[in-house]
Amino acid sequence: MTIRYPNGNAYQTPAGKTGPRFPSTYTNYGKRGMSLEEALNESNTYYESRGQAVVHKKPTPIQIVKVDYPKRSAAVIKEAYFSTASTTDYNGVYRSHYLDFDAKETRNQGSFPLKNFHEHQIDHMRACVAQGGICFAIIKFVTHEETYLYPAKYLFQFWDAQAAGGRKSVPYTEIQTNGILIPAALQIPVPYLKAVDVLIESLS
Repeated sequence: MTIRYPNGNAYQTPAGKTGPRFPSTYTNYGKRGMSLEEALNESNTYYESRGQAVVHKKPTPIQIVKVDYPKRSAAVIKEAYFSTASTTDYNGVYRSHYLDFDAKETRNQGSFPLKNFHEHQIDHMRACVAQGGICFAIIKFVTHEETYLYPAKYLFQFWDAQAAGGRKSVPYTEIQTNGILIPAALQIPVPYLKAVDVLIESLS
């Protein structure tokens, strides 16, 4: 039986003291059709295997309604629904800080549409920030081939402004200015912890 983590990756027996689970020639698949979510899952596995951070994708809350058992050893879910609204995509711990963030992709060249977020996600991030957590969005502009860490405090400003008749998107130039560019790396698809370091320093 294959046991899988909430992010879908198969469980592997940890390596012994002779070496890490991943070789030093870990390949960056970021430009080979990998989605942002897949790239982040790979990055988080890489970080955890080296004891740098523990960050996981949150499982989607599902309520199973109907299950069929065509075989004694197998079960097939026939009907299920989302039991509660999901919050953000990822959470975990890094440098004694609680991280909570969402990952979004857009093919828009000039802005990031705020409709990619939901009210309950913004409310969740506000609550985490109020408790001292570090919240942000990782936004990938597909056409620009650029990925940014965008701090929650700026996201909140644009979210609140749209309710007062403001624009319904965040300009690309704004994210360039107040976001933190996550450059490509050889070993990690999305090496976002360096950007988190910059954010932590700006908050301290």
